[in-house]
Amino acid sequence: MLSYVLSRSFCQVVVEVTRPTIGSVLRTFTTSSPKCGGTSNNASVVTYSQLKTMLSNHNIQLFDVRNPDEYQAGRIPDAVNIPLGNLEESLKLSPESFEQKYEVKAPGKDDDNIVFHCRTGKRSAKALDIAGQLGFSRARHYEGGYSEWAELEGK
Repeated sequence: MLSYVLSRSFCQVVVEVTRPTIGSVLRTFTTSSPKCGGTSNNASVVTYSQLKTMLSNHNIQLFDVRNPDEYQAGRIPDAVNIPLGNLEESLKLSPESFEQKYEVKAPGKDDDNIVFHCRTGKRSAKALDIAGQLGFSRARHYEGGYSEWAELEGK
């Protein structure tokens, strides 16, 4: 029996051969999301109403992964701007360095109130993958992004 596992991000391809014939190849595709590389599963998604509650309870570490010019043009209150291209490096900083650079408490790997957002949810899904690879397994993202926020907030 031969087993082979390839892993990229949260997507896995598992190929198992039980007999040495071509007809006996079993392929199983498993992902942590509806489609590999697509949007995340529901447990990792924060809705608009959940985000509003977290913000009103001051129980959130909200990170905006858009570019600085997008952030300056409009933002969700209490969001800290860490552009997607800088995220991995920033999450690897020591807590002291992170706090000095961003002027907020550094997120912990076990924190369940870490939320990423961008404009429409694509970059925040990538941010979620990056954070997950670094051990921030309970992080989530606001899939609706700033576009949904601005629309629902009447901005």
